[in-house]
Amino acid sequence: MLNRIKSLIEDAENFSANSLQELEEFRIKHLSKKGSLAQLFEDFKDVSNDKKKEVGQALNELKQAIQLKIDAYKEELSGGETSSTNVDLTMPGESITIGSRHPISIVRGEILEIFSRLGFTVSEGPEIEDDWHVFTSLNFPPEHPARDMQDTFFIEKNPDILLRTHTSSIQVRVMEHTKPPIRTVSPGRVFRNEAISARAHCIFHQVEGLYIDENVSFADLKQTLLYFAKEMFGEATQIRLRPSYFPFTEPSAEMDVSCALCGGKGCNVCKYTGWLEVLGCGMVDPAVLENNNIDSKKYTGFAFGMGIERLAMLKFQIRDLRLYFENDVRFLKQFSGSL
Repeated sequence: MLNRIKSLIEDAENFSANSLQELEEFRIKHLSKKGSLAQLFEDFKDVSNDKKKEVGQALNELKQAIQLKIDAYKEELSGGETSSTNVDLTMPGESITIGSRHPISIVRGEILEIFSRLGFTVSEGPEIEDDWHVFTSLNFPPEHPARDMQDTFFIEKNPDILLRTHTSSIQVRVMEHTKPPIRTVSPGRVFRNEAISARAHCIFHQVEGLYIDENVSFADLKQTLLYFAKEMFGEATQIRLRPSYFPFTEPSAEMDVSCALCGGKGCNVCKYTGWLEVLGCGMVDPAVLENNNIDSKKYTGFAFGMGIERLAMLKFQIRDLRLYFENDVRFLKQFSGSL
């Protein structure tokens, strides 16, 4: 029996395989239930006691020789990743792709940082609001035509529960719980029932500001917005204020900034006017102050509101609002240098 085992060990050490099929045939020949090794272990019970130790050691040596041969050829023939002939360990690994901040987040942070230097705090509030905070307290009486300026998503009726159409609702909550002086900016997401296109969306982001104190004038409003425009778009930026209408401010104005792309000379972005509209503003209507228990004879204030998407379009020259919401990595990775 020892001679049979030694012969099989010699055969295993001399074996070579050119394919996985040949290797599998070798494994079946020796390690299957009817293979040579199984037959040897069956005959082992007839070996005399004085020979069992020697024969047992020989059987283990045979089994190891067969298994080592199978493992070596299996790795080589299958092209395993650990094979030294197939892997260059000196090659650099795959780099990890680093994400970037969204352009809306970048511009939002820049706006808040500018106003923080003027002493404005940041206030936030719920996106699902009631009629009082979105409309009535801001001088939108029932059936007032100004309500038609904003197509609203209503969740419930009587009482009206809705998705806020502007972040002015946050300002109302601040006025309800804070005594003047008040100086705050309110960033947030707002919703309006509008058709989605390159220039409009049903979801967008705003930053609105409110300043209430004694003897606040329109001149204070103008200087605040001029400072913001120069910090946001560059020291050479100019502004102009055009009369407008908002139910919660009187007088009201739209603010334009000089087009930084053409230096005010006129281009297709500014429609050859040299100016770009960026925000609405005005002096807080006394009725709004009274609605929120603030003495309009003692205090005055100004308010302004701007769309973050609009400012991001101007800052990064983005032509289509829909890009902000599509999460296209090719679009977003352009802003990795703006962290």
